[in-house]
Amino acid sequence: MSAPQQTLDRWADGERLFATALGRLTDEEFDHPSLLPGWDRRHVVAHVARNADALVNLLTWARTGEETPMYPSGEARDAGIAAAAALDPPALRTEVIAATARFADAVRGLPAPAWSAQVRTMQGRAVPATTIPWMRCIEVVAHAVDLDAGVGFADVAEDVQSAICEEVLASWERRGETPDVVVFAGDREWGSGAVAVSGPLPAVTGWLTGRSRGEDLTADGDLPELPRWI
Repeated sequence: MSAPQQTLDRWADGERLFATALGRLTDEEFDHPSLLPGWDRRHVVAHVARNADALVNLLTWARTGEETPMYPSGEARDAGIAAAAALDPPALRTEVIAATARFADAVRGLPAPAWSAQVRTMQGRAVPATTIPWMRCIEVVAHAVDLDAGVGFADVAEDVQSAICEEVLASWERRGETPDVVVFAGDREWGSGAVAVSGPLPAVTGWLTGRSRGEDLTADGDLPELPRWI
């Protein structure tokens, strides 16, 4: 047993997308704002590095059976991101490449029986280890867009965008925060609320994930304020 090949392929494509966005930045542009409020680009890159190591922890948990959370605490997570973000751009580039390689090695080295092991996300949700490469895919795809370096959701495969939209709606449902909307993108549909919102899939994905204000969408009423995604 291993993670589904489709999941592994999506993850690999996501890593390439993030590498493309990162490669377009000059060192001086690391200090410019990202699309995430309050974070410049160096904090986004630092988070992607630390996320790789956090997911290695979950793979270690699956492999050993010993509980190894993504982060010891929220404070430790924030401190790790801040420390990496303080590196100079060449060192930060090296850091994210090295962390990504550690994650890839952990994926390749996970024994077949361990893929069915249950681990817990930072939000406390129990998931099988087969989900971990998909978790990484979501991170690198969303943060590739956040770098605001000429990579957008239009550069992401439609099936991946659709799956990310489903993840967003599922996260709201788990928290009891589903907005009163039904969203359409071509023949795709999410939600069952009173306000109909429609537009191209990249615009829908950007809006649902909080990366845009819905400028390219149409609605039969005012666009509602959406809950946070994560």
